[in-house]
Amino acid sequence: MDQHRRIFLATAGHLAGLATLAACHDSSTSSTSGSGARNATPASVRSAYPFGLGVASGSPLPDAVVIWTRILADPFDAAATPAVALPVRWEVADDDRFARIVARGTASAIPALAHSVHVDVRGLAPDRWYYYRFMLGDAVSPVGRTRTAPAAHSMPARLKLAVASCQHWEFGTYAAHGHIAAAAPDLVAFLGDYIYEWGPYQRQHPQRAVRVSESFTLADYRSRYAQYKSDAQLQAAHHAAPWIVTWDDHEVANDYAADRDERLDPRFVQRRAAAYQAFYEHMPLRLSVPKPGDFANLRIYQRYDWGRLARFHVLDDRQYRAWHACPPMGRGGSTSVLRRDCPALGDPGRTMLGDAQQRWLDDGLASSPARWNILAQQTLMAQNSQLPFKREDDVRIWTDGWDGYPLARARLLEALQTSGASNPLVLSGDVHSFFAAEITRHPTRAASRSNPVLASELCGTSITSPSRPQQRTDDYVAINPGIKYGRSDRRGFMLLDVTPAATTAHFQALADVHDAQSALATAASFVVRSGRAGVVKL
Repeated sequence: MDQHRRIFLATAGHLAGLATLAACHDSSTSSTSGSGARNATPASVRSAYPFGLGVASGSPLPDAVVIWTRILADPFDAAATPAVALPVRWEVADDDRFARIVARGTASAIPALAHSVHVDVRGLAPDRWYYYRFMLGDAVSPVGRTRTAPAAHSMPARLKLAVASCQHWEFGTYAAHGHIAAAAPDLVAFLGDYIYEWGPYQRQHPQRAVRVSESFTLADYRSRYAQYKSDAQLQAAHHAAPWIVTWDDHEVANDYAADRDERLDPRFVQRRAAAYQAFYEHMPLRLSVPKPGDFANLRIYQRYDWGRLARFHVLDDRQYRAWHACPPMGRGGSTSVLRRDCPALGDPGRTMLGDAQQRWLDDGLASSPARWNILAQQTLMAQNSQLPFKREDDVRIWTDGWDGYPLARARLLEALQTSGASNPLVLSGDVHSFFAAEITRHPTRAASRSNPVLASELCGTSITSPSRPQQRTDDYVAINPGIKYGRSDRRGFMLLDVTPAATTAHFQALADVHDAQSALATAASFVVRSGRAGVVKL
């Protein structure tokens, strides 16, 4: 579908509703808020409406949440926004009509950060739903719904968690996000590939697919985010709940590792800095922000507690990892190799997380009071051998995932075991498939008393990005003893119900990713019971 037509069809009705919504908010708050917010009929003059990318919230704490927007009148023309600082007013309320405002202020949207606004709203009550909005002149943003985390020492009865990843614009609609919004989760975890740095494939003779419209500059990455965030269903998922996010490779470049990309481009660090800045500019993150133009290193690994029910260890397995082992001749990036043909896989100095992040994770696991310790990270941790094997040296693996860093994975598993952290649960994305798996120290062997299950893993399929035929996935499941279920022929997301007694995961699959109104069905459900590592199909 042509991208301009897709945006028009997806957002016309949404924006038309905003005029009425904003008018209602104005009439309900004019006598109490003193904000002066007035409806400027944004639907009637699309190019003049400054909140075309919606709003978002994230990084919830018991007393705080970050709210976000970006001032951009036209998603296809950043120059339409004047290159001056703009005073953006914001409000947070107990109710969606803003009759009971609990916090308000003004933030400066500066051109050096793409007129993005990040407000860390403090002084909120724990375990509470709130509503927020922004105002610029007479224009009023959509209203977002957010919530704070429960108090540190409380034990919540449940957490409803949506998990998503991998949403290549050109490969389908964002129907999955519409269903995430309808599910009304408490929290959304996005595990990477929020954008893809390149546009659609273009076929060239002789039937070779090449990438087009690849992003290299800050302006390029900003344009891709604007394109993606113009989608009404993605906006709806952001408006429904706070998000915690991490990145994978495509926010920068396919299969990059630390300061190295596939092209072995000597200027890659500058490209990565531009991509990191654009990521920050478009996400509701609570970060120590560098000065504009100095984003070469941006720490995004963070920890979030949901009372004593769950601790989220949000990881970054891209920025600090060792270069890929045994890359293709003359290139960086991943490849498929037999273990016996790649001695570098056994190098104990090769890392996935880097020493500082690994120590941080060790400390977070050892000190965790949580019933569930959730590793929110990018890619499949269970072994995913691509060919039948009789010996460990016969295993054929893809080197971009945890299989390409086996000793780093062993170190992480040792930390899980020695820390005594309760109920380790790995959440994954990246591979565009649903997987339910059990992780052991020796992944080529079945779980046993001498090879116990150290963590359970739930991997979600992609929002849109395509995957392999189902038959190949069935073969992978048959080959790998740790993988108990795999489904690669459907796009969608995971919906988790986390309680003190168990975590139940529903693999939510779209009927047709190309249909913006696609039906949704549960492809499979699994439960992980507290105190008993392993996944059980329901």
